Amino acid sequence: MATQSLNEALHQLLHVYKRQLRAGVIRHQIPLSITHIRMLKGICRIPDSTAGTFVQRMGQDKARVTRIINELMNDALVEKRDNPHDRRSQFLVPTDAGLKMLGRIEALEEEAAVQMTGQLSAEDIEAFMRITATMTQNAADTADKEKDDHE
Repeated sequence: MATQSLNEALHQLLHVYKRQLRAGVIRHQIPLSITHIRMLKGICRIPDSTAGTFVQRMGQDKARVTRIINELMNDALVEKRDNPHDRRSQFLVPTDAGLKMLGRIEALEEEAAVQMTGQLSAEDIEAFMRITATMTQNAADTADKEKDDHE
């Protein structure tokens, strides 16, 4: 197998997708960084999420996650609500403005996907989705195994 070619193809795909997203952010005049967008998407999609949820999911340190959450709150995109199960933490929930921003973000992501898949058949897209899901799961399984080996 041509590993170098696969590595290069994956790198190029990631680079092109990020470039498409950045262009969409500019075109749609979304005043958020990619990290802020990822955090907002997570807060909108994961019910009962807390700052700790995103420390684990994003692999970021607590101080950075807290800073991003505070900035999203200052922009009135997110708010905190009491966690009835744990007084030490608070749930993060999107505001109406946050949900509207998510809609704008989803529109630009859809544009990027359409641009990148324009000449692919439905079967090609389905195969790509299946292959990327398998590759992602392989990586997660390897990470889990390595974590177990070090504990």
